[in-house]
Amino acid sequence: MTPIAEILANAATIDGGFRATIPMDWLQGRTAYGGLSSALALHAAHACDTDLPPLRSAQVSFIGPLSGNVAVSATRLRRGRNAAFIQADITSDAGLGYRATFVFMTDQTSRVVLDQRPPAGIAPPAPDARLYTGPEEFFTGNFDFLDVKEASDGRPLGEAEWLRWARLRARDGLHPMVEVMAIGDALPPAAFRLLGKQLAPISSLTWMVNLLSATPRTRDGWWLLSAQSDYALAGCSSQSMRLWNSDGELVAEGMQSVAIFA
Repeated sequence: MTPIAEILANAATIDGGFRATIPMDWLQGRTAYGGLSSALALHAAHACDTDLPPLRSAQVSFIGPLSGNVAVSATRLRRGRNAAFIQADITSDAGLGYRATFVFMTDQTSRVVLDQRPPAGIAPPAPDARLYTGPEEFFTGNFDFLDVKEASDGRPLGEAEWLRWARLRARDGLHPMVEVMAIGDALPPAAFRLLGKQLAPISSLTWMVNLLSATPRTRDGWWLLSAQSDYALAGCSSQSMRLWNSDGELVAEGMQSVAIFA
C-alpha cells in the first residue's frame, strides 16, 4: 500500500508541474486508478496559481493508459474576478493519458437559495464492522470498504447500482478536495453488475464532478459512494454518481460515461 501523500512527496518538480511514479498497487488493469490520476492532477492545479478559491467542478477525460513514470502539468486557462479555470494533463511514454479542467470559484452573494440535497440516511460503519479491502496488487488495496445492501428507504438496490462506504487507508497529509477526488471514483462502474460471472473489460471515458461543499470533511475517513446506471447499450453506459460524508451530507455528485467491451 502506497499513500498518495508519499507519491506526492517523492515527486520531482518540473516546469509547470511534477514528475511522479504510479506504483503497481494503484493500477486497475494496465492503467492508473482514475481517482489517483485526478488527485495528482488536482494537486498540480492547486500549485499552478496562488490563493485559489474552492474547487466547484471538474471535467475529466480518461484518454489513455497511464502507469510507471508520468508527468503531471497544470496551466491556467483563465482567471477572472470570481472564477479560475485550470487545465491539468498527465502524460507518460505512451502520450497524453488524462486531461481535466478544474473550476475554482469564490462564494457569491445571491438571493437564490435552494438546498434539497437528499441526505444519506445510512449510518457509517460501526467500529466493529467487518470491513474488507482489495488485493494489494490492485488499487482497491488502498481502501477499506463496507457494502450497503439497500437504500435508506429500504428498497433493494437496482440491477445496475452500487452503494458502498469507502475510506482511504492512508489519508494523512492530503488536501480535503484531493481526498474527495481520490475516493470519488472508487466504485466499479454500475454496469459492471450486469455482467454477472462473465466478466469483461470496462473503462471509464469521462467523469463530470460538481462539488457541493467548499470545505468537505467527514469523520474517520468514511464516505458513502453511489453509482447508478439506467442506460447501457452498444458498449456504452451512462451513470450518475453521488458522495456523502459520515453525517449524511451530500458533498459531490456527477456523471460518468463508461465503455463496456462485452
